[in-house]
Amino acid sequence: MNTRRDFLKSSGAMALGALLLPNLAAGKGTAKVNNVGIQLYTVRNEMLADAVGTLKQLAQIGYKELESARSEKGLYYGLQPKEIKKITEDLGMTLRSGHVGIDKDWERTVAAAAETGQDYLICSSLPSRGQTVSNYKHVADIFSKAAEDCKKSGIIFGYHNHEYEFEKENGQVLYDILLDETDPELVKMELDLGWVILTGNDPITYFDKYPGRFPLWHLKDMDKTKRESTEFGKGAIDIKRMMQNAEKSGMKYFFVEQEEYAGAAMDSVKHNYQYLQKMSI
Repeated sequence: MNTRRDFLKSSGAMALGALLLPNLAAGKGTAKVNNVGIQLYTVRNEMLADAVGTLKQLAQIGYKELESARSEKGLYYGLQPKEIKKITEDLGMTLRSGHVGIDKDWERTVAAAAETGQDYLICSSLPSRGQTVSNYKHVADIFSKAAEDCKKSGIIFGYHNHEYEFEKENGQVLYDILLDETDPELVKMELDLGWVILTGNDPITYFDKYPGRFPLWHLKDMDKTKRESTEFGKGAIDIKRMMQNAEKSGMKYFFVEQEEYAGAAMDSVKHNYQYLQKMSI
């Protein structure tokens, strides 16, 4: 007899399957990665030179989910919110998220994000600098207020980590303060897996300690010697292991990100997409 609990567990598995594991019934080791996203900072110069043309190239490669980033031409690379919404939809892609700052233009930033129809608005750096427990508690308060603003517009607020958040004061990891001092239903985290690993930490440890708190990921490989990003399969991150723990983290969307390249950025973008397509989970 199927219970409600069984149904919910099955529904949860199917929801994850729609994102990552379309062949879930075939069992572990045969599922494929689907709905690959990309952080547009990866192709920042290309977006500034020709936003529409670059989006077309990404669509042709196979990318489906997009995350924007602030640029010299504004939040959407010179495009208007409704304009980028239509362009991406026409290309079969969805603008899911955007990297922004909490500043004097915050209200306009939230309003613009609502116009694009995106689900998430991600603060990309600390709005108040200072590597102290006191400052991180202050930042947590700022995030809570920003999250309320976003909620009113139907948007989910989150924060994207770098390397410095994993420093400690008096033995306390500063990043953990942001998690502990904010409402998990209101303030989400976009975990940059590469930076976590570069600091000597394991993302899975965070998935275990804060299950469901990380609906967004930045998926990047890292060269530990150079301390910079690299193409998938050339660095220190076990991408397959990360994907196998997606459900535990609460991941709904992930965005491929690479900041440094061995050659042309678009070549790296193609390599990373093809690497994921060849992967079985």
